[in-house]
Amino acid sequence: MGSVADAPNGKRPRISDVARRAGVSPTTVSHALSGARAVNAETRDRVVRAAVELGYVPDRLASGLRRQRTSLIGFIGDHVATTPFAGQMIAGARTAGLDQDALMVVAETDGDPSQEHTLIDRLLAQRVDGLLIARMFHQQISRPTMPSTVPIVLVDAAPEAGWHVDAIIPDEAQIAILACDFLLRAGHRQIAYAGTSDLSRAARARLIGVRMALGDAGVHLSPQRIVSVDSDAAGGREAGARILSRAHPPTAVICFNDQIAMGVMQAAARIGLRVPHDLSVIGVDDLRPVADALDPGLTTIALPHAAMGRWGMERLLARINGELDSPPGHLERMPGWLVERGSVTPPADR
Repeated sequence: MGSVADAPNGKRPRISDVARRAGVSPTTVSHALSGARAVNAETRDRVVRAAVELGYVPDRLASGLRRQRTSLIGFIGDHVATTPFAGQMIAGARTAGLDQDALMVVAETDGDPSQEHTLIDRLLAQRVDGLLIARMFHQQISRPTMPSTVPIVLVDAAPEAGWHVDAIIPDEAQIAILACDFLLRAGHRQIAYAGTSDLSRAARARLIGVRMALGDAGVHLSPQRIVSVDSDAAGGREAGARILSRAHPPTAVICFNDQIAMGVMQAAARIGLRVPHDLSVIGVDDLRPVADALDPGLTTIALPHAAMGRWGMERLLARINGELDSPPGHLERMPGWLVERGSVTPPADR
């Protein structure tokens, strides 16, 4: 590895020093190291070798000023960073940004709209090239007050009507159908749904998916087998108590999320029901380490948080770089996948 001492007069190596050693022009060095233009493979190797030998590091600030770019991307979440499964969105976006030499600045609002407005202003003051706006769970969000020229992509969120912006969300219907199909294949026909009282897009779409999948299989989901509770373990205990205390209790319960599923399992244990022998339970989220630590482990549908973060960053950078012919407004739906553990088994009477 070279050093400052390898450059003329012991100064920090410049692009002209690399060009001289590689026997090419400074413009060729710039193209070879940035990937901005096609360069012969042999020439690129010679330039890279010269840069390594001299210890040359490109001046990103100067490059950014020439391109009127900073290579900074702002990421604004509500409770994303503090939620284990949702935090994977940050990891996915961060690695996708680094793949293209973009650095991501993460900020959290704690769900406060006024704080979001302040953070947007501060990030724009730092001249970020674009913004990723994310939510801990799939919901619709309003358009923030900001210049329309700033590229934006929504992650785990959909725009309000009339706001044309690229966005990615989980395929909620597919996720619910996947959970239902797994229970149906196991032989369950007496199935209940423990949903959330939140009035979110995720809540509506998952219930639609459950009704669709069970209806297609000829399984009637009666109103008595649908409950709406808070989206936590306490809500799950309430849901379990209500569902399991009724005449002709179900053999399986689909839960809106893993927290509710945990509460349902606790409610079953309180009345002497064994999971999965007496009651099968399936959740959504793959909330680790909770889903792993339960006994039995919770079978669940994992949400594609990391993949959504990666898609969001790649889409945003493509917008910034002018690589997309279509105008903003594309809504991408990404499927979940089954994580099978030990909370589902065929019903005892099968």
